[in-house]
Amino acid sequence: MKILVLNGSPKKKSDTYRLTDAFLKGLNKNGEHEVHVVNVIEKKIAPCRGCFGCWSRMDGHCVIDDDQNEILDLYRDSDVIIWSFPLYCYGMPSHLKAVLDRTIPLVKMKMVQLPDGTVRHEALADFSRLHTVVICGCGFPNWEGNFDGLKKTCENCFGNPDIICVPEAPMLNIPEAAIVADPLLARFEKAGEEYAGTLTLSAETIAGLETPMIPAEAYIQNVNSAL
Repeated sequence: MKILVLNGSPKKKSDTYRLTDAFLKGLNKNGEHEVHVVNVIEKKIAPCRGCFGCWSRMDGHCVIDDDQNEILDLYRDSDVIIWSFPLYCYGMPSHLKAVLDRTIPLVKMKMVQLPDGTVRHEALADFSRLHTVVICGCGFPNWEGNFDGLKKTCENCFGNPDIICVPEAPMLNIPEAAIVADPLLARFEKAGEEYAGTLTLSAETIAGLETPMIPAEAYIQNVNSAL
């Protein structure tokens, strides 16, 4: 199985990527899968121009000559894609959003209406084998009101992805918080093992991954006291 990880963190020491790395350890526990990690911040990816030149050529590539076309090739060849990133203004960081915007070459201009009435562009190729996981960390202490917009975007863009949204993510890089952070990392590794077997995560597993490490009041007090 080929796994593509799109790491959207702009920092090398990333809270969110610690979660993703733990998930990958479980997912590829036996070393049988091919894992390709793209650190998006290191790539040259321009914003989409909205020129629709890709729909004229229909070769699965963008007319802009930068690193995006390499990512598109990896995307088409993957069985699992993991979008890993910190929450920025209730969405993806801009450099990763540019990658998403420029996946337009993977669909056609032709539109199709789904049974539920929604309208989508027809895919350029058969992506039925493709599975998507979204792992997003957040600096706020809770889920409510913070991840809702992102979840809707991911559902619309990726179909039926497994979405894991984790509050209090900065605690993952605080040594004093290891007593609560390490068990969460262990749960992520266990979730990766579960995903390897079924290519999906149970609602119970996701709920366990998204549970805050400490009460919101304590987290807010710790953050504010550090200011």
